[in-house]
Amino acid sequence: MNIAFNEITIIVILYEEKEKIVLRCLENLKSFKIIIVDNANNIALKRIIEKNYKIYKYILNKKNYGYSKAANQAIKLSDTEFILMFQADGIIDQKDIFKLLDTHKKYENSFIVSPTLFDKEKNLSTNAGNFPENYLYKKPIILDGDICAETVLGSIIMFKKADIIKIGLYDENLFLYFLDDDLCKRIRDKKKAVIQVLNARATHEHGQIKVRNPIKKIFLRHFHFTFDELYYFYKIKKHERLLKELSNKVPKYFTKLLLNLIILRPNKVVYFLSKIMAFYKFKKIAKKNNI
Repeated sequence: MNIAFNEITIIVILYEEKEKIVLRCLENLKSFKIIIVDNANNIALKRIIEKNYKIYKYILNKKNYGYSKAANQAIKLSDTEFILMFQADGIIDQKDIFKLLDTHKKYENSFIVSPTLFDKEKNLSTNAGNFPENYLYKKPIILDGDICAETVLGSIIMFKKADIIKIGLYDENLFLYFLDDDLCKRIRDKKKAVIQVLNARATHEHGQIKVRNPIKKIFLRHFHFTFDELYYFYKIKKHERLLKELSNKVPKYFTKLLLNLIILRPNKVVYFLSKIMAFYKFKKIAKKNNI
């Protein structure tokens, strides 16, 4: 067996993914040590996966703790030097995983290495980019070599366990959004590199929440995006504008919530409720921290 198989643990975080997507993902990863954390507590899926693949550790969380906390659970359980964080809607070949590993070892200052991403039609897709506060539209970057970036998507990234433990792991206050940017910002503050690798390729579907219940999907998307955005900008002390805008909108959201409740439009009710709840959750944290 290639010695590199023993250097890498692959961590897959699940939440209501379809069985065929997970099995497709694991097919190319099966020779590696794999840790799975399922925030949906899907016992039936666990049985199917363990019947088909050898899984090093499989954690079933009884509630949805979010990506950051689940990732930290798995990172602490890993016992290899390198970790590949991997979302189940991605596909990567073994040779491309080894290219990521080789690149990480090649660049002395590297912290994160990430592949060049393509969509399912094999079109170049977005990965490396700027931090959200720079307000630049993200679009695919045409590479002619490896590049250092401000931030990369966290869908498929490789780093050393010791490095991420030292930097403080993922911020568990960020449930799903902006956690990649937050991690990369802390990495850059430590003068370490975030690299998109030209010749390591992977396929990934961007921004697809896998939750099947449409009402639940609306709530998860808008509640967590609203809170995570506020919290990310609070951490970099640039949240005032966002907070003021949302403060002005909340009274209107209350009115619209009641109107949509009367006319029985549950999707709209949940949308406005999610925004209001995210606002008050952030305000509670703001009060605690005297913001």
